[in-house]
Amino acid sequence: MPITAHARVRHSGALMLSLGLALAPSHAAAQSAVEPKAMTSTQPVSETLSAKQQAIPLIAVAMATSDMPNLNAALNQGLDAGMTVSEAKEILVHLYAYAGFPRSLNALGELLKVVESRKARGIKDAPGREPSRVVATGEELIAVGTANQTKISGGPVKNAVTDFAPAINQFLQAHLFGDIFERDNLDWQSRELATVGALAAAPGLEAQLRSHLAASLRVGLSAAQLRQVVRVLAEHGNKDAAERANAALTQALAAASGSGS
Repeated sequence: MPITAHARVRHSGALMLSLGLALAPSHAAAQSAVEPKAMTSTQPVSETLSAKQQAIPLIAVAMATSDMPNLNAALNQGLDAGMTVSEAKEILVHLYAYAGFPRSLNALGELLKVVESRKARGIKDAPGREPSRVVATGEELIAVGTANQTKISGGPVKNAVTDFAPAINQFLQAHLFGDIFERDNLDWQSRELATVGALAAAPGLEAQLRSHLAASLRVGLSAAQLRQVVRVLAEHGNKDAAERANAALTQALAAASGSGS
């Protein structure tokens, strides 16, 4: 995807990311917010997903549909590709925000079984690291979360949903984009790949799926990599998820290329 399209996509689809992104940060909050570190911010653009990245949407689809056999296989695929145990855990923790606590807890239980089984077979998986950043609290957390949210959504966001239900706006700012996205043991590209997989797994979430595909471009994933996500889903038997992701990606890319005209 041309660099100019990446620049234009910053301003497209901002109203629908997640449940309708939270209010824009004030000038003071934006100035005081900590700039995301490399592990959680954007990464260099590539045209091909790594083997580890390819496993992430597969893990997400299987978790979101409570498909434990395929989750087991996808987790093994990720670990075989060099995913650390910490990264695998973080993907499943991150996805509770999109698939719910029960599925996240069940998936973490499955990961525990996978790790113990691999250990019994003599496979030594890298443990990885726990989050190293001290997550802010109070007003500072809201400022940091709002800054993260604005960066990922492509601009300040205020809409009818957040006006109608301010509580969801507060939770998005402080918890999802603050507590969760500030955890620096998983980069933002991996978080968006996981989110796209989970949203593609179920019908009725097309608006959020389009917005997270646009967000994937903003955090440094390329159009070619996102098309590869579609292929990977299809090749592993996730036909419906692949079709939803393909349709949403087509719309996201069209919006990105036309937003500056």
